[in-house]
Amino acid sequence: MDEIKIERIEIDETESRLFWNFVHDEFTDYAKQNDVELNFEEFCFAAKDDDGKILGAITGRAYYNEVHIGDLIVDRKCRKGGIGSRLVKSVEETFRGRGFKALTLTTFGFQAPEFYKKLGFEIEFVREDKDPKLVKYFLSKSL
Repeated sequence: MDEIKIERIEIDETESRLFWNFVHDEFTDYAKQNDVELNFEEFCFAAKDDDGKILGAITGRAYYNEVHIGDLIVDRKCRKGGIGSRLVKSVEETFRGRGFKALTLTTFGFQAPEFYKKLGFEIEFVREDKDPKLVKYFLSKSL
């Protein structure tokens, strides 16, 4: 596969701030009631080419003592070109040294458990399914 040129990876601020402010305030209040520090922060990084076309994106949230990747997707024409690895690395670099202990995620058997293991994630739990493609993997990596 030809090397894919990424012009930049940036935070996508297109989500509704009103919604995220509500979520943040309510989670913060609830954590305080339970004497726990929330550290709540949503994130979305996008890998874009020179023309601003999105080639891949990673989303998730940081809360309590972990950073959780919710979604990672790369344009099918760009897969195996290093974009997914760079997006995961961007999350790691952004949150390392900020009091979070782990980077966590879930993935199904047909998705990317081997990809994440190559990035240093370890399996914490596997939820079996009759369909091997739908076996769910819970993975984590120390920050």
